[in-house]
Amino acid sequence: MRLTPSTRVYLLAVFLCAALTVCSRTLDDRGGPRFIASLAVAGITYLFAVREFFSAPALPRRVVIMGLVVAAVWHVQFLRMPPGPDDDVHRYVWDGRIQRLGYNPYLVVPSDPGARRLHTSETRNLNNPDVPSPYPAGAQLFFRAVTAIHESTSALKLAFVFCDFAIVFVVLHILRGENRGAHLVLVYAWNPLLAFEVAGSGHVDIVGALLLVISFAALLHRRGAIAAVTFGLAVAVKFLPLVLLPAYWKRVRLRDAVLAVSVIALLYLPFVDHSRIPIGSLLTYVQTWRFNDPVFARLEELVPQIAAGLPVIVGFVTATWLTRTDPQSFSDLFAWPMAASLLCAPAVYPWYLIWLLPFLRSASTLPLVIWTVSIIPTY
Repeated sequence: MRLTPSTRVYLLAVFLCAALTVCSRTLDDRGGPRFIASLAVAGITYLFAVREFFSAPALPRRVVIMGLVVAAVWHVQFLRMPPGPDDDVHRYVWDGRIQRLGYNPYLVVPSDPGARRLHTSETRNLNNPDVPSPYPAGAQLFFRAVTAIHESTSALKLAFVFCDFAIVFVVLHILRGENRGAHLVLVYAWNPLLAFEVAGSGHVDIVGALLLVISFAALLHRRGAIAAVTFGLAVAVKFLPLVLLPAYWKRVRLRDAVLAVSVIALLYLPFVDHSRIPIGSLLTYVQTWRFNDPVFARLEELVPQIAAGLPVIVGFVTATWLTRTDPQSFSDLFAWPMAASLLCAPAVYPWYLIWLLPFLRSASTLPLVIWTVSIIPTY
């Protein structure tokens, strides 16, 4: 008997939910055989699901609702589990906490003996304690806002999951505007990276992705001021979206661009020290942190003097080229430049790919969809 597309999606949902449930219960053994096996099964199942989504012009509404409900279920499974002891979310708690205590996260080093009294049980063993924070001002103020409500890794993870769910609604809005099937939202919602890196480990990249997809939606509706400001806010979470500047050229007015720059400047104002804007350990990150960087390693051998700037250049050139061609989908104009930049970056952690996920909605981005799964072995 030939299965209908809806039935195949239901079966894939069962397999994906089972695999991610097993994965959520092995978070304390990251890199172990059960963890990797379950995450690999989830990734392969997801790719089969993506094939169904891209090949079907539409799926019944009940299938989309079921898919989103099941995604919420496995998010809850990961949300219930504590983050790993070296996950970045502990640094987020620290950054938010010391801001509220009147200190500058770009200046205070967590391992400094004088800072010992500022620690809590959740921040005492944070990663990279010998350097101040590298996170931009938008991320810092987000940490401060969430920890002001409740100072814990759980509160931050919950806030990140809310951002994740918000992206679902924005993507649905975009799909309606593009007159495309609502089922394509499941290409985003079912990606295993969201369950593990957002609900499980808790990474701030999801906040930037939310702001960027709102900016994308605003561009589609020709709301230049909103597009520019939310783009600026996304850049203030992490600098990756800077490579998308060519996508905004001639799509936003000069006064809107000035407004965006002003917003970024205002975000940094609380951290200005003696008329200087501290950048924390950002330069240390660029100069010394390396992970999953085969392309950058080769570039560093060939052109060591400019290797650090090449990811930005490559992303910028890709965006410029796409604006002058006719990409299959406007979302390609956002996905591919960021992907090109990340491919050449000195460190490519799996959660960096979260920025791409809201824009993977066409067959032309299938290589990037596969990348989000093939990066699993780096765990």
